[in-house]
Amino acid sequence: MNKIIVLGASPKVWRYSNKAVKELRINNYSVVAVGFRQGMIGDVEILIGMPDVKDVDTISLYIGPVRQKAFYNYIIGLKPRQIIFNPGTENPELMKKARDAGIKVVENCMLMMLKTGTYN
Repeated sequence: MNKIIVLGASPKVWRYSNKAVKELRINNYSVVAVGFRQGMIGDVEILIGMPDVKDVDTISLYIGPVRQKAFYNYIIGLKPRQIIFNPGTENPELMKKARDAGIKVVENCMLMMLKTGTYN
């Protein structure tokens, strides 16, 4: 099964990252929530820092470009098939690094992709 990292996951229920983790779980995806505060989103524990995750298919970004800089090597090093840049996370510098590493770049909303059946 495709493993998806939600980077910027928040325990706050009104945050889109929180909603995305819940929606992914409802759709039976394997989700790894990585954030800045410990907590749970449903049955998924939020991991802090840069956990070593194997077999990552997708990284769905929920952190802005300024905060992303510290994660460049981590994100590229996980070798995901694709990175989804949700609204507000678009970052030409990281997009270029990803493309140069052979990673597909998607500018879209994970929640909308799940709701419309266009996530793949």
